[in-house]
Amino acid sequence: MSTSLLPVGQLSPGHDLGGYIQAVNSISVLSVEEERELAFRLHDEGDLEAARRLVLSHLRFVVHIARSYSGYGLPQADLIQEGNVGLMKAVKRFDPNQGVRLVSFAVHWIKAEIHEFVLRNWRIVKIATTKAQRKLFFNLRSAKKRLAWLNNDEVNAIAKDLDVKPEVVRDMEGRLSAYDAGFDGSPNDDEESTYQAPVHFLDDASADPATQLEDSDFEEDSTRRLQLALKSLDERSRDILQRRWLTDNKATLHDLADVYGVSAERIRQLEKNAMKKLRQKMGDTIAA
Repeated sequence: MSTSLLPVGQLSPGHDLGGYIQAVNSISVLSVEEERELAFRLHDEGDLEAARRLVLSHLRFVVHIARSYSGYGLPQADLIQEGNVGLMKAVKRFDPNQGVRLVSFAVHWIKAEIHEFVLRNWRIVKIATTKAQRKLFFNLRSAKKRLAWLNNDEVNAIAKDLDVKPEVVRDMEGRLSAYDAGFDGSPNDDEESTYQAPVHFLDDASADPATQLEDSDFEEDSTRRLQLALKSLDERSRDILQRRWLTDNKATLHDLADVYGVSAERIRQLEKNAMKKLRQKMGDTIAA
């Protein structure tokens, strides 16, 4: 299939992964002569069409590399997409004068982008931040596919191969064996597991007797001051506030306008003035 006739939608692995893989596998592999010609056109002339053809002809190689990272539980489409970013960086930096094939040069860039993506997304909490930790992460995880918990000899052997201290290997092994737990638990947890979520082990500040007493006193005091302030209002103002704010079935301005034979705007003014007097009276009660 000609790369120029390839549907744009098939160049996105997130759109249809199966269709994408089929599409990139149908793109012809470049011969040594074709690759060198395109690489020189890009390197010497900045030919973007040459860059596009170099990228397209190597997309199948990215798919192959991305499949080797399927054990991390991350979407295959995302791994491929990140690998494609690495491929484009490699094409941009490729120098055909060095006498190597693009695929040999690009493998480093493709894996580097996938590594970064895995480390960012494999766990909510980062488990490898330094260069040495990142190298240890991938090497140790590869070893853990064949081994259970490492014994002292195995730890020492890995530490020697990677030029790190044995305790660093032990620490990373512990990180790999850990797992992320939702703070509130999972919606799929059974009744027994739900109560093991971290949220249930927090102190309940509202259970403090002193706080409960303080809240109760404040509520009683606020209610008392509100009642005293309401009694200081004239009967109409008090009735308007009670019907508008202190009942379950609140009256509208138009409802009260019909009751008192005035306009809704007049009711709004009376309500505003009554609220002002109410706040002032409650403030005076506190000061007293």
